[in-house]
Amino acid sequence: MKSALPKVLHPLLGRTLVGHVLTAAAPLAADRTVVVVGHGADQVRAHLTEVAPAATAVLQERQLGTGHAVRIALDAVPETAGTVVVINGDVPLLRPETVVALVEAHEGAGAAATVLAAEVPDPTGLGRIVRDAAGRLERIVEERDATAEQRAVREINAGIYAFDAARLRDALGKLSTDNDQGEEYLTDVFALLVSAGEPVAVHVAVDHVETLGCNDRVELAALRRLLRDRVNERWMRTGVSILDPETTWIDVTVAVDRDAVIDQNTQLRGATVVGAEAVVGPDVTLIDTVVGPAATVLRSHAVQAEVGPGASVGPYAYLRPAARLAERAKVGTFVEVKNSDVGPGAKVPHLSYVGDATIGAKANIGAATIFVNYDGVAKHRTTVGEAAFIGCDTSLIAPVEVGPGAYVAAGSAISKDVPPGALGVSRASQRNVDGWVARRREGTVSAAAAERARRAADGDPSAAGSAGTAGAEGAPGDAR
Repeated sequence: MKSALPKVLHPLLGRTLVGHVLTAAAPLAADRTVVVVGHGADQVRAHLTEVAPAATAVLQERQLGTGHAVRIALDAVPETAGTVVVINGDVPLLRPETVVALVEAHEGAGAAATVLAAEVPDPTGLGRIVRDAAGRLERIVEERDATAEQRAVREINAGIYAFDAARLRDALGKLSTDNDQGEEYLTDVFALLVSAGEPVAVHVAVDHVETLGCNDRVELAALRRLLRDRVNERWMRTGVSILDPETTWIDVTVAVDRDAVIDQNTQLRGATVVGAEAVVGPDVTLIDTVVGPAATVLRSHAVQAEVGPGASVGPYAYLRPAARLAERAKVGTFVEVKNSDVGPGAKVPHLSYVGDATIGAKANIGAATIFVNYDGVAKHRTTVGEAAFIGCDTSLIAPVEVGPGAYVAAGSAISKDVPPGALGVSRASQRNVDGWVARRREGTVSAAAAERARRAADGDPSAAGSAGTAGAEGAPGDAR
C-alpha cells in the first residue's frame, strides 16, 4: 500500500479491511477468534481492542508464509477442535452468508479441508484450483509456481478455507518451503491431504466479487466502488430513494429509513441515522449524525449532531458536535452551531455563530448574530428564552441570558441579562454630520448624488433624472 498504515487498517465505507472480515465471520459464533499480525502489529492490536476485543492477536515475527501463519495461530489455541475457518484479512466484500455456506458445505461433506473458490474474468496473480479428470480437487497452485496450462485456469483460490482442526495440525507439520518464494504455503495442505486419501472439497462462491482482495490503493478504490454499489442497491430495495447512486457514499454502519431521499454528492458516514421521509443532499456530509423524520439537510456538513423531526438545515450550514435541533427548528445559510440546543420551531436563518447555547422554542436569531462563548480561557453558556427575538448583527457575550419574549435591538453587544419581555439595547447613539461628504469627498459620485438630492429638496427641477449621467466617468477619489 506504500503507507505507514498497515494494509488491513485501511478504511472502506465505515470499517477497516480487517473489520469487514471480522464482521463477515461473526455469524459463525466461533469459540475463539485469532488474528495473525505482522507489519504494524501494535496498530492492528490497538484497532482490535476497539472492534473485536474478544479476538486474540498473535504475532508472526517473521513472515514465512501462510502455512506458517496458521501454525502460529493454532499454537496459540492448542485446545481448538472441530472446524477451523481461515480467512485472508483483505477480502472486505466477503458476505457473512458465504462464510456460513462454506462451513455448512464443509461439515456436510465430512471433508478434511474445503476451499472457497470463484470463477473470475482475470485470474492474474491468484492461486489456481487444479482439478483431476473427475473434477475433484487435486491441488492449489500459486501463480508463480503454475505451468502455462494451469495459468489458463480461471477458477481461483479465494484464500478462505474450512479445515478439520486435527487434520490441519498434522498437515501443517509436513509443509516444506520447496517453492519459488521459499515459504510454507497453506495451500499445500490440500495436496498433502489428497495424497493421504483424506476427503477435500471445493465450495464455489456465487459471486466472485466477494473474493476480491487488494494489494494497492488502486485496487482498494475499486473495492470501495463495488461496496458503494452494493450498499446503495440494498437501501434502494428497502424503499430509500438515492437519486444519483454513483455520487452517493453510504458507510455500512449507517441506517436509513423508508422513503428517505438521498440526493447527489452526499456522504453518510459512521453511525449516521436518517429518518423516514427526510431529504438529505445534494452536497451533504453527515458523520455520526441523526436526522429525524421529514427533516431536510441541504448542502451542509454535520458531525455528531442531531436534527429533529421536520427541522431544516442549510444550505451551507456547519453542525459541530453536540449541535441539537429540536422539532421544526431551522439552521440556515452560513450558520455554524456547536454544543447548543435549538428549541422547537426556533430559527437561526443566516450568517451566525451559535456556540454553547440554549435557544428556546420559537425564538428568532437575526442575521450575523454571534454567541460570544470564549473568554480566552474558558467557554461560557448563553440562554435565549422562548419566543425571544435577537436583532441582526448582535453579540451575546456569555455568560448571559435573554429572557422569554425579550427583544434585543439590532447591533447590540449584550453582556448583561435581559429580563423576560424587556428590550435590551447596547450601542452608541447615532450622530449625523451634515455636509461631511461635500467637504471630505468633493468630486466623487457620492458628492454629486448628495448635491442633486439637496437641490431636489430645495425644489430645483433640473436636479431630477440626472443620476444616470453625472459622474459616469468617475472623479478623483471615486472608488471604481
